[in-house]
Amino acid sequence: MFNKILIANRGEIACRVIKTARKMGIQTVAIYSDADKQALHVKMADEAIHIGPPPANQSYIVIDKVMDAIRQSGAQAVHPGYGFLSENSKFAEALEAEGVAFVGPPKGAIEAMGDKITSKKIAQEAGVSTVPGYMGLIEDAEEAVKISNQIGYPVMIKASAGGGGKGMRIAWNDDEAREGFQSSKNEAANSFGDDRIFIEKFVTQPRHIEIQVLCDAHGNGIYLNERECSIQRRNQKVVEEAPSPFLDEATRKAMGEQSVALAKAVGYASAGTVEFIVDGDKNFYFLEMNTRLQVEHPVTELITGVDLVEQMIRVANGEELTIKQEDVQINGWAIENRVYAEDPYRNFLPSIGRLTRYRPPAEIAAGPMQDNGKWADDATIGDSFAVRNDTGVFEGGEISMYYDPMIAKLCTWAPTRGEAIEAMRNALDGFELEGIGHNLPFVSAVMDHPKFISGDMTTAFIAEEYPEGFEGVDLPEEALKRIAAACSAMHRVAEIRRTRVSGRMDNHERRVGTDWVVTLQGTEFPVSIAADHDGSTVTFADGSSHRVASEWTPGDQLANLTVDGDPLVLKVGKISGGFRIRSRGADLKVHVRTPRQAELAKLMPEKLPPDTSKMLLCPMPGLIVKVDVEVGDEVQEGQALCTVEAMKMENILRAEKKAVVSKINAAPGDSLAVDDVIIEFE
Repeated sequence: MFNKILIANRGEIACRVIKTARKMGIQTVAIYSDADKQALHVKMADEAIHIGPPPANQSYIVIDKVMDAIRQSGAQAVHPGYGFLSENSKFAEALEAEGVAFVGPPKGAIEAMGDKITSKKIAQEAGVSTVPGYMGLIEDAEEAVKISNQIGYPVMIKASAGGGGKGMRIAWNDDEAREGFQSSKNEAANSFGDDRIFIEKFVTQPRHIEIQVLCDAHGNGIYLNERECSIQRRNQKVVEEAPSPFLDEATRKAMGEQSVALAKAVGYASAGTVEFIVDGDKNFYFLEMNTRLQVEHPVTELITGVDLVEQMIRVANGEELTIKQEDVQINGWAIENRVYAEDPYRNFLPSIGRLTRYRPPAEIAAGPMQDNGKWADDATIGDSFAVRNDTGVFEGGEISMYYDPMIAKLCTWAPTRGEAIEAMRNALDGFELEGIGHNLPFVSAVMDHPKFISGDMTTAFIAEEYPEGFEGVDLPEEALKRIAAACSAMHRVAEIRRTRVSGRMDNHERRVGTDWVVTLQGTEFPVSIAADHDGSTVTFADGSSHRVASEWTPGDQLANLTVDGDPLVLKVGKISGGFRIRSRGADLKVHVRTPRQAELAKLMPEKLPPDTSKMLLCPMPGLIVKVDVEVGDEVQEGQALCTVEAMKMENILRAEKKAVVSKINAAPGDSLAVDDVIIEFE
């Protein structure tokens, strides 16, 4: 077995590989850019080597720099993670020439399957059903328009060397095909150093289901069942689960056997994923094969008990698979939510900055899962559910504009899908994350969405269910009453603390009132509180009541309560006259007032936000790539105004209505902060 492995990656996947290598007794080497000097993967590794400036095309994807780090470290093998150089055949070739093992498939398999155009041709020749499209190289935007018309809109424009949603655009007309071609080409060049583009038919109402395969160099291959990855935004997966709630055993077997056959046809040896789109009649169509470890691999590990990283290392060491197809079972259900530094209230645009608070839920390893070496050293053991958090950040660290905005992959496992969803809801409730915009409210909302709960979702889920963007969740009245009861009890505790601190005491504790009015989400609840040593009984005007118990103290940002014996976890912030409460995708201002204060509050004028309707504001920290208009231009609704690049993604900002440009405050190359004014209109 290898003594030392270099991880040619960063962030959570580098940390993930380090955990398994440590379990196997293998030393690890991290590489890092200037931006990652204090990164978690650098701290976790046995040694770390600096490889250049922050941009990936000047550090992490420069083969010569990575090879220099390998020579310096004396590493015998390299795990590439995903993204960056993981599917770069030239990197695999360089390692082979150096006599260093690549923890991934052979160079020939990468060339055959890693390139989306080539892989589709091979799949077609092998008799695999594929999506209609144009597999040749496309020279310019006008050719892209011509091909798109031949295929028929809508079309998907993809980077040939792409992955992770980078270099992908959906076009519904000629203008979008032109814009999408150029943006995809630019993103592909920046992210992968390869700007080749191809186009295929975009199949509406599909489900995205993928098969995990594992092969060795001795001709053995198995499939480890499927993952459902249908909930996506901008072609980037957000929620994944295993198994799929849609497949039956016959379809699973057919997809699995076809995937293994395709892998064997190209001499595959390592972990890999064959991706399909599946229609409502369970017809499946080959999309691509990812010749690397997938982001969502933890859910497969949780239902099979197989450590995929360990298997990859063993295969790279020349070992035969010890797992047979009949050994692969489906044990329970697993769900993964990707936690991103993206603001769902701003159409999921990237957010950067310092993590002023980062307290993920404690990892809990369920009995069947605990031997895989995937858990934190201090993870506790649970009986009926598991919580896993793969992360590469820490409290006080920074989310950089140079890399993918993923913060963590929060996973839960339980015997059934319903129990796994409930475990995820509770884990999300307790996930404390402050300092940047993030998507925790959104994924919390998804976990409670009827379509997700039923398993009836497609890749159009976000577009269909949130057509105007995500604006938070309106909680039902019963949920509001539970929160109102909790907040009134918390307010009583805060009032007692305040009077003690102020010194205004009567017999060591000034009497705090029992009647309050709680206002939240536009609803007013008059309540009366009766407290004792064990908690409080909160009675509402309609005669209903809730029993609240908690050890919350003022200043705690997480409140673990029980309401009528059922757990309720609230993220708590202080505002004037009450609390900012976040729960289950809702972000609430909760005011707790005396009846007289509530009467007076109704007389207060509403504070209106400033009028920005005649301005184009920068929605995220980023770099201006292009400005498409000039002063004096009349723009139409939907017209492209400028392009902002952030976290390796190009974002086209469009006019919301017809207007005339009066002033342009930014030029290509300018770095802007959130809400900087880019363009002003008459």
